[in-house]
Amino acid sequence: MVTQTEISITPMNVVENINSLRISDRLSSAEFQKLSELIYDQCGIHLVNGKKIMLESRLSKRLRTLGMQSFKDYIQYVTSREGMEQELVHMIDVVTTNKTDFFREPHHFDYLRSVILPGFSQSTGSPFKVWSSACSSGEEPYTLAMVLQDYAAQHHQFTYSILASDISTQVLQRASLAVYQEHQVAALPMTLKQRYLLRSKDKERQTVRIVPKLREKVQFERINLMDTQWPIEIQDVIFCRNVLIYFDRDTQLEVVQKLIQKIKPGGYLILGHSESLHAFNLPLRQIKPTIFMKK
Repeated sequence: MVTQTEISITPMNVVENINSLRISDRLSSAEFQKLSELIYDQCGIHLVNGKKIMLESRLSKRLRTLGMQSFKDYIQYVTSREGMEQELVHMIDVVTTNKTDFFREPHHFDYLRSVILPGFSQSTGSPFKVWSSACSSGEEPYTLAMVLQDYAAQHHQFTYSILASDISTQVLQRASLAVYQEHQVAALPMTLKQRYLLRSKDKERQTVRIVPKLREKVQFERINLMDTQWPIEIQDVIFCRNVLIYFDRDTQLEVVQKLIQKIKPGGYLILGHSESLHAFNLPLRQIKPTIFMKK
């Protein structure tokens, strides 16, 4: 699947870069179909015909970077063995847009703080494990880190680990840097800003960075939710928010079944506000509209 935070192909300068290609080299319907099938096979995302201009605009940048004159040449390359190894990830980065915020859908973090964490038993000595499976540029896993670090400060035996993954290497690079514009953290309470953010010494940059003790708690990995196997441990909680809405029902079921396999009994799966598992027969008990417990 694709970005795994929020994967959306939305209008964004749809005509940008198109004029840099010759009219005869524009993306044909047949070429769009081939690329759409490749994106679906690799990422689980179905591009409707209305996204043809969007895809043409975004991929024209890759053509220029690679020195190619036509989409036909690009398709031949990206579907070749070399292209699948070296270019596919760039194509996915280009066609996906990742949107997220700190404390997005705050009721999820309230539930984590008030119900899930107090109910967690650390008698085995294992850390509390959370997987942000569509972490985008890092706001979600760092929000989790703030909540868990606050809890750890009050419960000294409590330890935790956070796995953060996405299919996009570009957003993972940004996430691992943990640098954000001040306007991106404007809504955070001042107490959290003081504890967990470092302001840039260069005042003109107007940026902040997550403090080292939180950055060290988050492990970033590139994981495609469409892969058959995910090399991760069993988790106490998995956040998979605002991703399933971009898949067809068969793909949704396939991904959720694999997610459940990575949740311990009594653990939680947390989805986005627009997502539902209605009509799926799954070993989950719905606690709230987007919060599910594994039976």
